[in-house]
Amino acid sequence: MKLTIIGTGYVGLVTGTCFAEMGNRVYCVDNDLEKIANLKNNILPIYEPNLASLVKSNQKKGDLIFTTDLKEALDNSNIIFIAVGTPEHEDGSVNLDYVYDVASEIADVISQDSLIVIKSTVPVGTAFKVKKVIESNLNKDIKIDIASNPEFLKEGVAIADCMHPDRVIIGAQNDEVFETLKELYSSFIVNSDRFVLMDVKSAEMSKYVANALLATKISFMNEIANICEKVGANVKNVRLGIGSDKRIGYDFIYAGCGYGGSCFPKDVKGLINTALDNGYEPKILANVDEVNENQKLVLINKIVDRFGEDLSGLTFGIWGLSFKPQTDDVRCAPSLIIASEIIKRGGKIRAYDPKAIDNFKQSLDSENIAYKNSKYDVLDGADALVLITEWKEFRALDLDELSKRLNQKIIFDGRNIYSPKIRKAGFELYQIGC
Repeated sequence: MKLTIIGTGYVGLVTGTCFAEMGNRVYCVDNDLEKIANLKNNILPIYEPNLASLVKSNQKKGDLIFTTDLKEALDNSNIIFIAVGTPEHEDGSVNLDYVYDVASEIADVISQDSLIVIKSTVPVGTAFKVKKVIESNLNKDIKIDIASNPEFLKEGVAIADCMHPDRVIIGAQNDEVFETLKELYSSFIVNSDRFVLMDVKSAEMSKYVANALLATKISFMNEIANICEKVGANVKNVRLGIGSDKRIGYDFIYAGCGYGGSCFPKDVKGLINTALDNGYEPKILANVDEVNENQKLVLINKIVDRFGEDLSGLTFGIWGLSFKPQTDDVRCAPSLIIASEIIKRGGKIRAYDPKAIDNFKQSLDSENIAYKNSKYDVLDGADALVLITEWKEFRALDLDELSKRLNQKIIFDGRNIYSPKIRKAGFELYQIGC
């Protein structure tokens, strides 16, 4: 098939590349001239394992075409995915300006009957509004079909998620659209029961609900961890005790220092605003968001309890800046809050992350942060190690190296990845919920 993907952010770039890998001809369109020029030279705006090699190979084959020319792309395809960003306004509501701008641009240059597929995460009812914008601006006799096809890509494993989806949700109004998109996704789907077909509004809602429910599990378990500390229980044992119940499962019930990223925080707030706009007060969702923001301060509270409110003269070595492993994304990352609070209290930071240092510098520019090229270099002269992101390279500790480099043998483990046994080597270990 011949496709156009509008937007070369995380969703658009991964989706377009994977479709091209399966033999489709894909035009990836963006109005950012520098980004497109870089992509043509195989310079990616994001880090995602295996993505760079797929972009390079599919460009070489001619199946993946990066362009700023929307008309060229639409002249050569009749399935159009809208995958532009939907950032949040200051009040937490979803900013749909990019989506509607794209709809107007499509209307200006479209030349044939087409299927418009909303891949961006948008509030319920947006797809029909996009269709209306396009049709009201058309000056030619063209048929437009609309569909919602929410993405469920996890940063760090997005290629695998796209190539081997656990489900493909398609929201549409007629069988022809369902069949077209099922055919498009057939290369990724071995079992036909992975297609979930529904109405457009339910498909839009499904994306928000999925992310909100996962965020709820995280915040719930973090709240349980905080209770465990009060009563003397161990949240890691509690997780084993409840996760063995197949109705609950083990996923997303790890205690930690809060979730981040571009999806969970934004989508929880977006669903809250959708509910409020329709006259319903979503009390659980509001608390999910509040618990998560408070959780980002848990490590700071532990640091203050150990060292006092004034951190002047102290240096902290931070391992991990991205909001999760296997990505360079620092949007809403707990590391931003933790680092800011340390600096505000007079402390200094030495930091290392395998991929996210450049993005972190752009988000938090401070002369009190020194960035290092290896995990152990950040510990030289540091008074404590603060583990924030559980990259694999941080899991195995060389205790001799830590003892030699740290001023004090203190570890704040924000992801509960270290064994309490290290206390036998003379280390102070502070974890969450245990």
